Amino acid sequence: MEFKPMKILIIEDDINDCNAFKNCVDNRKDIEIIGITDSDAEAIKYVKTKHPEGIVLDLELNNGMSGSTDSFGFLSKLKELNLNYEPIIIVTTHVNSKRTYEILHRCGVELILYKDHPKYSSDHVLNSFINLRKASNISKIISMQEAIETDEEKISNIINSELDLIGVTAKLKGKEYLHDAILYLIQNRDNSNKINVVQYLTNKYKKSGTTITNGIQNAIIHAWRVMPPDDLERYYTARINYETGIPTPMEFIYFYVDKIGKMI
Repeated sequence: MEFKPMKILIIEDDINDCNAFKNCVDNRKDIEIIGITDSDAEAIKYVKTKHPEGIVLDLELNNGMSGSTDSFGFLSKLKELNLNYEPIIIVTTHVNSKRTYEILHRCGVELILYKDHPKYSSDHVLNSFINLRKASNISKIISMQEAIETDEEKISNIINSELDLIGVTAKLKGKEYLHDAILYLIQNRDNSNKINVVQYLTNKYKKSGTTITNGIQNAIIHAWRVMPPDDLERYYTARINYETGIPTPMEFIYFYVDKIGKMI
C-alpha cells in the first residue's frame, strides 16, 4: 500500500533550523510541511485546523504561551485538545538531561533528538518520523488482525456449540461444511460481491458441489434421526416442510446465519 506524504508541523524558533527542514523536504516526496511557527500558541491552531501526523517540537522555545523558555506548555495544551488521534511528537533539544527526557516521554513525546549529537540533522529528524510511522502502521495492522481473528474465533465457537446442541457432531464430515458455510455468510453479510456459498465450499475443499451438498444433507438427516424431537423444536425454531420432515441444506444454513447473527 502506498501511503500519502506524512504531514509535519514544525515548531522551531531557530531560522537556520527552519530553513534546513524546508530544504530537506524540497528533495523528498514522503514528507509535507503543513506549517512552521516559533509560537506554541499558533502551533495549537495549526493542530486544530491542519491535523498534522507528526510534530517537530523545539524544547528551548522562547516564544512560549506561558512566557517560559521551554515547550511543556504546548504539550499540556495539546493534551487538553482531546484529539481523536495521537500525532507523533519528536522533541529536538540542546538539553541532555535524563530527568527532562523522562518527563517529556510521560507527556507523550515519542522521541527526543539531541541537537549537539554528531549525527543530528534535519534529514535524520524526518527519517525518524517515517520510521515511527511505519512502526505505527504495522502495529495497527497487527492489532486489527488480532481483532479479526478473535472475532472469528468467537463466532466459530458459537456455531460449533449450536450445531452440537442438535446432534451435528464433529465426527460428521458435514459439520465442517455447515460450520464454514455459516461462518462465511455471517462474515460476508454486507458483501454484495460474495460468491455462492456452495461455490465457496467447493473452492475451499476441492470437492464437487454434489459432494458438499450431500455431506450437509447427511449431517442434517443424522441430527433429525438421533435427537429427541423436543430438543430439535427447542433449538431449531424455523418451520419445516411437512412432507420431508427436515430442513433443506440452505434452509438450515440460513436459519443459523440469522440466529447466530443476532447473538453476536
